[in-house]
Amino acid sequence: MRKLRKSNLIKNVVILLVCFQLSVLAAQEQATSDFTLVAGNTIASILIDKKDAKVVTIASNIFATDIEKITGKKPVVSTKDNKSETTIIAGTIGKSKWIDKMIAAGKIDVSLIEGQWERYRIQIVENPTSTIKKALVVVGSDRRGTAYGILELSRKIGVSPWEWWADVTPTKKESLSLSIKKEVSKSPSVKYRGVFLNDEDWGLQRWAALNYEQETGDIGPKTYAKVFELLLRLRANTIWPAMHSSTKPFYSYPENKFVADDYAIVIGTSHAEPMLSNINTEWKHDDMGEYRYDTNSETIKSLFTKRVKETAKLEGIYTTGMRGEHDSPMIVGEDDTNAQVSLLERVITDQRAILKKETKKEPKNVPQAFVPYKEVLNYYQSGLKLPEDISLVWTDDNYGYIRQLSNPKEQKRSGGAGVYYHTSYWGRPHDYLWLNSSNPVLMWEEMSKAYEFQSRDIWILNCGDIKPHEYNIELFLDMAWNIDDFKESSSIKNHTKYWASREFGEASASKITDVLFENNRLAYIRRPEFMAWSQVEPVTKEGETELTQYHYGDEVSGRIESYQKIIDATENIYNEIPVFRKDAFYQLVYYPVIGASKLNQKWLYSFKNKFTAKQGRQSANAFGTLSEEAYDRIATETDYYNTALKNGKWNHIMTMAPRFLPVFAQPATSNVTNIEKASLGLALEGYQMEVNNKVINSYADVLPVFNSYTNSTYFIDLFANGKGTVNWQAKPKADWILLSESKGTLNANSLEKRIWVSIDWSKIPQGENKKEAPLGHDFQLIPPSFKVNSAIDFISEGKTTTIGVSAYNPKFETLNNYKGFVEDKGYVSINAENYTRKKDGKEANWTLFEGMGYTNKVITALPRTATPLVDMEEIKANSPVLEYDFYTFNFGEVEVNLQAVPTHAPYNGIGVRCAVSIDDATPVFVDFETIGRSDEWKENVLKNASVKSAKQIVNKAGKHTLRIWMVDPGVMIDQVLIDLGGWKKSYAFPKETVKK
Repeated sequence: MRKLRKSNLIKNVVILLVCFQLSVLAAQEQATSDFTLVAGNTIASILIDKKDAKVVTIASNIFATDIEKITGKKPVVSTKDNKSETTIIAGTIGKSKWIDKMIAAGKIDVSLIEGQWERYRIQIVENPTSTIKKALVVVGSDRRGTAYGILELSRKIGVSPWEWWADVTPTKKESLSLSIKKEVSKSPSVKYRGVFLNDEDWGLQRWAALNYEQETGDIGPKTYAKVFELLLRLRANTIWPAMHSSTKPFYSYPENKFVADDYAIVIGTSHAEPMLSNINTEWKHDDMGEYRYDTNSETIKSLFTKRVKETAKLEGIYTTGMRGEHDSPMIVGEDDTNAQVSLLERVITDQRAILKKETKKEPKNVPQAFVPYKEVLNYYQSGLKLPEDISLVWTDDNYGYIRQLSNPKEQKRSGGAGVYYHTSYWGRPHDYLWLNSSNPVLMWEEMSKAYEFQSRDIWILNCGDIKPHEYNIELFLDMAWNIDDFKESSSIKNHTKYWASREFGEASASKITDVLFENNRLAYIRRPEFMAWSQVEPVTKEGETELTQYHYGDEVSGRIESYQKIIDATENIYNEIPVFRKDAFYQLVYYPVIGASKLNQKWLYSFKNKFTAKQGRQSANAFGTLSEEAYDRIATETDYYNTALKNGKWNHIMTMAPRFLPVFAQPATSNVTNIEKASLGLALEGYQMEVNNKVINSYADVLPVFNSYTNSTYFIDLFANGKGTVNWQAKPKADWILLSESKGTLNANSLEKRIWVSIDWSKIPQGENKKEAPLGHDFQLIPPSFKVNSAIDFISEGKTTTIGVSAYNPKFETLNNYKGFVEDKGYVSINAENYTRKKDGKEANWTLFEGMGYTNKVITALPRTATPLVDMEEIKANSPVLEYDFYTFNFGEVEVNLQAVPTHAPYNGIGVRCAVSIDDATPVFVDFETIGRSDEWKENVLKNASVKSAKQIVNKAGKHTLRIWMVDPGVMIDQVLIDLGGWKKSYAFPKETVKK
């Protein structure tokens, strides 16, 4: 009995102790504790185990240096337990004796992270050892988990991941402490996350060779160590090294691979570099023969075998398959697809045999990737048999639109899938190697889609030279780390604001975010690098711009003004930024925004120069000068970036003319010489021809019809012909005609003036319902009735020029309380997000994405996994539908033009389609899909827009409803233009014709 009581007593004590321990742990889970890093002469030390991975030592030293940059005092990184009040203990489960002892003693619970991929736990532990009273403990599930946990502390003390790479100098403090709540990291959303250093010829390689790593004269171990540090700070783990011929192969410097292993960075290679081999520079034709597997396989296999032997004990991802040299297709004897597929299957079989022999592992246990890029995608689609343990790494089309993703069967493959994505590219139809002109919301949409379709194993971003892609690199890697933080499109603006606040302070964060988003919007409409309307492969000279200068308010001038606004805003913000962060602001915001703006203005002023010169305007010379000044500003800023910024730290990193393409050149300009006495010239919106009395019936002397329902405004350009001074006066012949200015002077300092004409609709009489002769160029499909006509007299030097004004003012009762869109000059323009009504479907509904598209918003049907609907009755019954009410003054056959984001179908069975109908008509399919690298695809990616049309009937003048039905989920609709025959040539659709 006594033994039983004693046994029960012991059990109760044990239960009480366990409960107590659990309650302590639970309390610690919830409690927040302060931990002092530096205070006075007290400096926390960092305790690690010398037997732990090298990256733990590296991360600890990085963190110690970060503390020193803030406080001027550097913690000691030690492997010995010294008596200390406060210590940071960092280590990996099973690799650190300090960590393992605490686990054994029940002081830390690692059950949530043990055996997991790249996870960490951060917590404060009292009396972790007999000599340490209090410790901030970072424990990792593996070596990278520990490193990420340590560098998370750097983030917590306010050190940016871009501290070195963008000179984000930490804020100085005398003391430093952390408020710590027990933290357990989630498993990364994507297993392998990293970047591809590519097209490095004009930036990263020159900077390394001529500046940072002169002793190597190349991108070598010293440069890679700084790249790897950045990747660790950004919680990345993978790199595809630089591989152009300007750079020696990564493995030609023996130390490179060991530096990578020290930093725990996984090495992979691009689609053109099988088996970690850089074919561009490692294949020597004189010694090795032709790079053809069908005729020279033994030599090629020898290269593969050599590389696998060299890397077998290191972390790597072996790219399987084979392409030709220099991003070209593989050469085969027989030029048919079946032969190419068969040969590629043989290549992969041989590669896996090499892996098995040299690694002593089954291939399924060796990370491998297959990248169906360009022509290789066609081979895969043509039936190539790929072992299922190889990761399928899908690619975008080089312009941000993913070509294909895993279908339901492929999503179950043991090797999983990934994505190779570009924010920098060299190739047709045109490069974009200078600035970061890729829209971050588009990148979010495409990568979120990839994640939804189970591409969760490898994400690689082609980021060119790293600079100036800093923000998009961080966004890409943050999504790969924790996609749950990016559930909505608004998450990107929130992320940008957080980023701007972290780098530059809360006071400027909102303004910086607004500038960056406007810069993104303008670049979405057309990238700066595409502004010359030239192409590559082959390279062409500048082409004719599609931007109109005489319709729809003048697209060229509008773009100039939009860029000028963000130039002014950026310069004002720069003046407000604290001195110690100005260099960072210059790199991360100022140079990219000013560069994009000035490259645009260089070409836009060049377009104005040529256009106005054809009209004989003296102002053409001024526009030519403004174009030259924009070019000079780019040169000045680039020189500052390279030579003055941080005392030349970044010299050679930035070029204003990658590949010296025509878009980067100074445009040729026209010069107008007129020695005659100055006289007044006029040019009206709506006409390429200036007002010209010499040409009979030029019709260039009547403004487009004003519409009371859209509150139209139009411009008139007044300019000086000849030398001297011109005084002018404008006199409306009716009190309902309003002018922005009514008199002025033109001279050498002010060669032209744009005035705006509008209507005071409260004063104008109602138009009469009578047929009348068209006034001037009134071919714009507003019926020649209900017009009120008048004119404006322009008087100068005793000469009067009369400009006709015609206003459409019917005052229809049916439109008194009408809310919707109306016809204006023969078209109805609609921003897709401004629907009148929407109806959810059986499986999908409409969702707005903000921050992309021409209007900064697009609308799409989600989820992307909803079933496509192709049967008309099923579409009408089950498909989500958007409805837009509109009113026309005409009737007949119309073109319904839909502008969508030019995405691709995720896989066979899903398309890029919607259906449209007007009123009760049967819906008509609209298909946005393109084939390969066709001319249509080229135009789409240059404009970030796919425009397709469907014919419909408007059976009478009056009220109508346009319906857009989902056929395939995920199609993003941007704008709609219903053309009754009046739409003139323009780059973008005219602004919305919504009833005012």
